[in-house]
Amino acid sequence: MAVVNRDLEEVQNSGRKHVVIIGAGIVGVSSAVWLQRAGHEVTLIDKGGPASGTSYGNGGVLTTIGVVPVTVPGLLGKVPKMLLDPDQPLFLRWSYLPRLLPWLLRYLSHATAGEVERISKALAPLLQDSVEQHKALSARTKAARFVHDCDYVYAYDSAAAARADAFGWNVRSRRGCRWSEMDAAAFQDYDPVFAGQVGYAHVSPDNGRISDPGAYVVALADHVVEQGGRVLQAEALDLEISGEAVTAVETSQGRIACDELLLAAGVWSGPLARKLGVQPDLESERGYHVEFINPSVMPRAAMMMAAEKFVITPMEGRLRAAGIVEFGGLEKPPQQAGFDLLIRQVKQKMPGLTWDRIDTWMGHRPATSDSIPLIGKGGPCRNAWFGFGHHHVGLTAGPKTGRILADCISGVPTNVDLGVYNPDRFSGKPDRFSGKPDQFSGKKES
Repeated sequence: MAVVNRDLEEVQNSGRKHVVIIGAGIVGVSSAVWLQRAGHEVTLIDKGGPASGTSYGNGGVLTTIGVVPVTVPGLLGKVPKMLLDPDQPLFLRWSYLPRLLPWLLRYLSHATAGEVERISKALAPLLQDSVEQHKALSARTKAARFVHDCDYVYAYDSAAAARADAFGWNVRSRRGCRWSEMDAAAFQDYDPVFAGQVGYAHVSPDNGRISDPGAYVVALADHVVEQGGRVLQAEALDLEISGEAVTAVETSQGRIACDELLLAAGVWSGPLARKLGVQPDLESERGYHVEFINPSVMPRAAMMMAAEKFVITPMEGRLRAAGIVEFGGLEKPPQQAGFDLLIRQVKQKMPGLTWDRIDTWMGHRPATSDSIPLIGKGGPCRNAWFGFGHHHVGLTAGPKTGRILADCISGVPTNVDLGVYNPDRFSGKPDRFSGKPDQFSGKKES
């Protein structure tokens, strides 16, 4: 990704704002596109470059029905069995448990019917028009070709298994989600690829998929550069704060002055957020994917295998299976057991599948303890903005989040109530590692 050098005095003289965005995933890049369209100058800073993290390896689904959080009633009782069963999609690095436990207890405290209702109401405005938001974001860019309308299928072993999942579907119904139901015979006609492997299915329209998430975000970042923005591959080391304003970002490639700052670095946002007076109750939820290159068959739609909790998504020249929930922090390497589980499950669901090779990836979902992202202005600095913590729905909600933030920075009223996403809502809570408020160290959390 090329870096475009611009004279920032031009921005100051024209009255436009120079917005520095830390993080070039889907949220940061979306924000940059919308800010440019509003007439602002943008600089994106990312240590690994655009789409180098979670935005590269996600499941690729644009899910309007993803309003139900992981923390549903009864989850606490299932956790011990899931951790001990090698065929369950929950993994834990046991040495990490002492550091994880305080956050985990706060996370599990939200596994009540009332909290699920509250969380789903918060997520719905970010998800309900996701496909349209992606199309609007990518319009007239080379990224547009990656956006596809697509059903999203929840596949069950039986009608009884689908009925047992009624709690989540009732929540989706209250959020205005639509779906139809198919028995085994009807689903066989719908998608013969899964012949005999799906006993019952909920098929939801109004969803979509990105056929190459990494290339999609990179294409959007290229568009930012084409429109005169800057993309700087560098590490954001510290912030220069004067009075009640952020004045610059200190990076591994030098100082970058700013009029406004947007922090959108996913799970790596914690240290800089605390420097800005915001205490995000944030943890890495590690996710895995395996890709079957040049598969012999392609499913008709993106599919969630409900019992196994993984997604199968058709992509360009490959089939991606993504899932697994693993807690182990940011530094440990992936476990082969996670990849082996996904490969084994895909073979079970698609026994006739063949492929040329398998590629693997592990990344970090930014999970807040209440499953709601931080969006908006926070802390004492008048020009500090936040957009991270989207957990499982970052790709889906990225363009809407970016549009909201661009409107806020531009002073344009938004029709979304931002109170529930308030970045300051965790202030005063202890740091998840030390039991006391943490201080910015200039290093990634581990």
